[in-house]
Amino acid sequence: MVQSRDVFLGLLLLLGSTVSLEVQITPSHGEISVGESKFFLCGVVGTVTRIDWFGPTGDRIEQNRPDITVTSLDESSSTLTLYKAGAHNAGTYKCVASDGEGQAEATVNVKIYQRITFTNAPSPQEFNEGDNAILVCDVISNPPPTVYWKHKGTRIQMEKDVRFRVLSNNHLQIRGIKKTDEGSYTCESRVMQRGEIDLRIIKVIVNVLPSIRVWQTEVNSTADVGQTATLTCAVDGYPEPTVTWTRNGVVLDAVDKYSFNEDGSEMSIMDVAKLDEGEYTCIAKNKAGESDQELSLRVFVKPKITYIVNQTASEQEDQVTLTCEALGDPTPTINWTRGGVLYTEGEQASWTRPEQHKSPDGTVVVRSDARVSSLTVKKVEYTDAGQYLCTAHNAIGEDAQAVHLEVLYTPKIQGAVAMYTWEGNRSTSAASAGHPSERVPWCGCGTDSRCQRQQQQLKVFQSPVASFLEVTPVMENDYGSYNCTASNDLGTESKEFLLIQADVPSAPALGLVEPFSSTARIHLQEPEATGGVPVLRYRVEWRPQGHGTWAHRTYEVPEGSLSDVTVADLRPETSYEVKLSAINGKGEGEASPTVLFKTEP
Repeated sequence: MVQSRDVFLGLLLLLGSTVSLEVQITPSHGEISVGESKFFLCGVVGTVTRIDWFGPTGDRIEQNRPDITVTSLDESSSTLTLYKAGAHNAGTYKCVASDGEGQAEATVNVKIYQRITFTNAPSPQEFNEGDNAILVCDVISNPPPTVYWKHKGTRIQMEKDVRFRVLSNNHLQIRGIKKTDEGSYTCESRVMQRGEIDLRIIKVIVNVLPSIRVWQTEVNSTADVGQTATLTCAVDGYPEPTVTWTRNGVVLDAVDKYSFNEDGSEMSIMDVAKLDEGEYTCIAKNKAGESDQELSLRVFVKPKITYIVNQTASEQEDQVTLTCEALGDPTPTINWTRGGVLYTEGEQASWTRPEQHKSPDGTVVVRSDARVSSLTVKKVEYTDAGQYLCTAHNAIGEDAQAVHLEVLYTPKIQGAVAMYTWEGNRSTSAASAGHPSERVPWCGCGTDSRCQRQQQQLKVFQSPVASFLEVTPVMENDYGSYNCTASNDLGTESKEFLLIQADVPSAPALGLVEPFSSTARIHLQEPEATGGVPVLRYRVEWRPQGHGTWAHRTYEVPEGSLSDVTVADLRPETSYEVKLSAINGKGEGEASPTVLFKTEP
């Protein structure tokens, strides 16, 4: 019995000792968000020899672990610190205090929760207009959050605009996004159990594919006149597009040939040439993509004659052809003229339908085939020689060049066969012409002495293409027949000329006389015979009827003829008689019969 009592007393002593220790953990319960650090204080009332912490698995927690640290502050307290807690740190932690005879303990239940965390909500987020855009907003929490979307501060009503939809991952889908959808969006996350709320502002940018407007898809310019052609494309888009120009796939840079305005929408082509004609591409590019538009440059060219050659022919040839070639755009029309006479008219011919034009006598034929025109002279004569003008023209301008046709021909002796003259008057009896230059001997016929003597009254004048015989007769033998013979490499020609002695003119006829008080107009008719040479003057004589001295006046004959003359200084109401004679180079002829007239009062 004693032993039993001793045992009982021992138990009482032990229980009394255990009860004397009080253990308390502060805080008594713990909620920690993921990644958060927190410590717990274990305080002991009573004499303690040892304080230990035990984890959820029942294992004693060693000091100086990297994630969980146990630190003794003094003999009666110890701290448990959880650094950057994770889900694996959840559970019941126990603090056990010992005094060598007994121990006491306390526990704390640690709960680990995930607070609202935005793992991926970038700003800005960019989309192309028309895309099915998805706004990314990745958020986590424990328990899972509820996500709401707002646009420009107003909650999006999905039922009112079917283009908007929140996906299962809380992303916001906008179908066919528009430029007007651009702006600030709010991704708001809530955990009702904790009353927790957080949000992110996401800027949405809507990029617009470049659009190109062209007012003139084909630009016209003229080559080789220092002209500048400007191609323009107006560009819209967001962000502002960059503009480049290409030709045949090659990017054009700002060099001597090309220049651009500040935004590149205008390209100027300097000193336009025909080689610049063709297609140019305006390319506008931004984040949304690129667009392009072709523009055409049409270059017109003033006509330019590229081939024309002088020709030589002879009268013995059937025909000779002059050729004229010209370039230009539009294709030029080619005309031929000579001395103001146009050999062609009508539309320009094509290769498939050549146009032919003939002169009225059919000796000149023109054929025009596109850029080539030929003028053919048939049955060549010496009169066809000379300068022909080829003119090429189109709507832009014209070019003209002369071509010379040289005709070789036998001598041609020209001039009047019969020539009237008088003693001491120099007269050119004849002229000859030929090509190449001819030899021209002259000889008078009839009296041999004319052929034998060399007198001053016979002179021969020579030029490269003609010969003239000047005769100044001084005696009867100087009149008669003269022979002109001309010859060159192509042949010989002779011709007889007659030098006839001129006579004075016959008497002219007096016509109607129109008297006035102090003057009278006298109408006259040319003499029937002029003596072989022109009448140069008329001599009018008048006096009072039957008495007095004859007054006279000489009237020059103008070019053509003289039909009337006027005499003046007459007395009124007086009867006069008048007569008329004609004068040529030989001298004055007989006077006409007198005619009577009476002046007015």
